[in-house]
Amino acid sequence: MRLSNFAICSFAAGFLLAAGGAFGQAKTATKLPPQKPLATAKAVVDEHLDALNHCDWKRLVQQYSDDAEFMLPAGQIVKGRSEVANLFASFVKPISQGGLCGLKFTPEHTFIVDGTVNVQWVVTGDAVAEPYRGADAYETKNGLMTGQVSTFDANQVKMKKGAK
Repeated sequence: MRLSNFAICSFAAGFLLAAGGAFGQAKTATKLPPQKPLATAKAVVDEHLDALNHCDWKRLVQQYSDDAEFMLPAGQIVKGRSEVANLFASFVKPISQGGLCGLKFTPEHTFIVDGTVNVQWVVTGDAVAEPYRGADAYETKNGLMTGQVSTFDANQVKMKKGAK
């Protein structure tokens, strides 16, 4: 079984179309948490991946600058911290509710060029029938995520039948 109507995550997730429409269509009712700049580009990405793997919306949103841009497959672009927050609000939902909580993104190869952290990753999890691989590039500035380019396409993730 494949997740229906998704077009990203990043590594994060990253990253996205949710069941019935674009990820960004789900609006958050929660106020954005304060930003939490980190000391290095790698620290930002490590925090991102850990927050993603723990379905922690607050920690995910704390990492993004106000003018962040998230580029997804098929030419979709999510602009601004509020829209990124909306994207992750859908992602952190359980699979039974159209989200991707429970997927685990594990880096397989990482290389850093200036403030850009490039990560090749594999997605696994109890609901995943077979590993799914992709890559993200994370651009950071002043300890925050300012840009992300993701190859994640949830339609390509093969899920176990009856996955919840």
